[in-house]
Amino acid sequence: MLRGHITVMSQGPQSNKVYSHEPVWDPGRWLPTTREEVEARGWDYIDVIIVSGDAYVDHPAFGTAVIGRMLEAEGLRVAIISQPNWRDDLRDFKKLGAPRMFFGVTAGCMDSMVNRYTAAKKLRSEDAYTPGGEHGFRPDYATVTYSRILKDLYPDVPVMIGGIEASLRRVTHFDYWSEELKPSILADSGADLLVYGMGEMPLKETVRLLKRGVPFSSLGTIPQTAVLLPPGEAPPKNKNWDDFELHSHEACLEDRERYAKNFKDIETESNRVKARRLFQQIGDRTLVVNPPFPTMNEEQIDRAFDLPYTRLPHPKYRKRGPIPAYEMIKHSINMHRGCFGGCSFCTISAHQGKFVASRSKESILKEVESIKQMPDFRGTISDLGGPSGNMYKMKGKQQWICDECVRPSCIWPDVCRNLDTDHTPLLEIYEAVRETEGVNHAYVASGIRYDLFLHDKGTTPEVKASHEKYIEELAAHHVPGRIKVAPEHTSDHVLRVMRKPSFNLFYKFKEKFEKAGEKAGKKKQPVIPYFISSHPGSRPEDMAELALKTKDLGFRLEQVQDFTPTPMTVATEIYATGMHPYNGEELSVARSPEDKQTQRSFFFWYKPEMKKALRSSMKRLGLDGLAKRLLDDKQVTEDVTPPPHIAPCGMKVPASAKATAGKGPQTGARLAAATKGAKRPVDPKRKAKPTEKPEAKGKAASKPAPKPKAFQKFFKKR
Repeated sequence: MLRGHITVMSQGPQSNKVYSHEPVWDPGRWLPTTREEVEARGWDYIDVIIVSGDAYVDHPAFGTAVIGRMLEAEGLRVAIISQPNWRDDLRDFKKLGAPRMFFGVTAGCMDSMVNRYTAAKKLRSEDAYTPGGEHGFRPDYATVTYSRILKDLYPDVPVMIGGIEASLRRVTHFDYWSEELKPSILADSGADLLVYGMGEMPLKETVRLLKRGVPFSSLGTIPQTAVLLPPGEAPPKNKNWDDFELHSHEACLEDRERYAKNFKDIETESNRVKARRLFQQIGDRTLVVNPPFPTMNEEQIDRAFDLPYTRLPHPKYRKRGPIPAYEMIKHSINMHRGCFGGCSFCTISAHQGKFVASRSKESILKEVESIKQMPDFRGTISDLGGPSGNMYKMKGKQQWICDECVRPSCIWPDVCRNLDTDHTPLLEIYEAVRETEGVNHAYVASGIRYDLFLHDKGTTPEVKASHEKYIEELAAHHVPGRIKVAPEHTSDHVLRVMRKPSFNLFYKFKEKFEKAGEKAGKKKQPVIPYFISSHPGSRPEDMAELALKTKDLGFRLEQVQDFTPTPMTVATEIYATGMHPYNGEELSVARSPEDKQTQRSFFFWYKPEMKKALRSSMKRLGLDGLAKRLLDDKQVTEDVTPPPHIAPCGMKVPASAKATAGKGPQTGARLAAATKGAKRPVDPKRKAKPTEKPEAKGKAASKPAPKPKAFQKFFKKR
């Protein structure tokens, strides 16, 4: 239901077993996933069943595991249905029967549409959260599909939705894959309650009330949840919250300025310490979005990480190949949640929160010991990081200033004077981990924000000293051969739209890092930059400038990231409306495949087959002089392709997965169905499967929202 966090393994004699080498694993160490596993525990009922679009990995980086273990710690009997087949007779949804309390539904650790499709709306080459990277094990709009099926099969059982897909679609939002404005996902799914953000605190409060006998239908005032009230029902009163009315869904369909205003208000409230409760009309029903819980304190976040995870995929996947996302993070440590960067294209602050919640040093070192017990651990911690690698323990110097602040970013357009950017607590963690017996390397693979240690605003001599020491320690001990950072662009006006610092700061970082590397005797540690093409505000001439600047730096890129509009980001709202939601400024947007390809092509200036097209494009733009420097001048460059992301486009399916793919009738059929003609996603609302019955009685019978034809006018205005 949320993106989760950390672990402890049993430290008794059992922890020394090499589970991955055993002929049979004991499934009793995982939460049950089958009727046989439920019966083996002696259970005659289940309190909560979690339905997930991801394979079940009992690791703190996988939200289903975090929520399941947290509910288990509350004394509930919890079972998991992972990646159920939604195309057959729905036996997967029926196999465990109905839970006593509720169904929990999540699309997984990613929005299902981002997981399945590239920015070009083509099927990705793999699903990183499925064994063997195989496709066909989750539907488009998974949260909606799963919820509708459950409401049809069990109309009297409450359905709670959560995870990043539900979280970022909680209000009227632009859906890139259907190019429509969609209402709250509560309206489309028929679910009873939505948990947004990181779900431990609202889930804990929900369980507390249900144990007291409060009906599920009365859970309307839990912080960090949203409900869609029936026609005519007034929102529950709460004297502790101020209320704010958003423009209705129908008003957003008709007027892009109202839709843009909604986003500004939603983001503003998301960034407040004391947010207001939001109302929005969707037809004759009222959406109520309650304010979030306060940022988790150290004790609360430690509790989430210290649950008894096995840190392993469920045994049932052993013969299907590795799970790519798990393989990338199984020996990593997440030290904190939240991000105050506020980048325009990023959803982290919208989901995890603007304020950083940091774990204790004791909890982190406890996880190091758990990782050391893993049978395939060879002495390397792959990442000591978080959403941003170097925000650990950072917060405002004076809390009352933060209480009044509504800035979307603490470090843009410049670093806030009230932000304490002391890196000393982080350096203490680095030192403690690398000096732990059995740890040979402790790397920082998470992207770092170099603007946090390259500024002088409001810093003391002690803080400045921590900045210098951080660069030195990073270069000397924590870089696995190369370091990745994300300047994202080189043009100042595009960077302003992105809420990123000037590219001049990248030059400064590169120089200081290389000097620190030389001082440590490590001269060859390249800086790997990430860039985005086709970001709102970016024009072809800006991409030409980016290509020339990266060439001058000796960079040659093989993989690039094309901007993908995802719900609830500033950049997506600009893409949808053509205007900045904060000031109404009209901005250029690359929408057509041709425009996007033109921008992407500038990354590949060094390829002979691209030079003719690029020369023609640059001549048309009046950039003849720049073209000569970019395409004709000889210069030695180096491939600085970034390492793959968790769900990279183009990563090959492991050979072991290919060998087993399609052997079973279910796997083969689902894979074939997923890949056959999958060029563009289908909205399940418009082409519902017969088994889904969206017209069924009860709450699942949500009327489909009218096709937002008026919204298409937004594109025509430019």
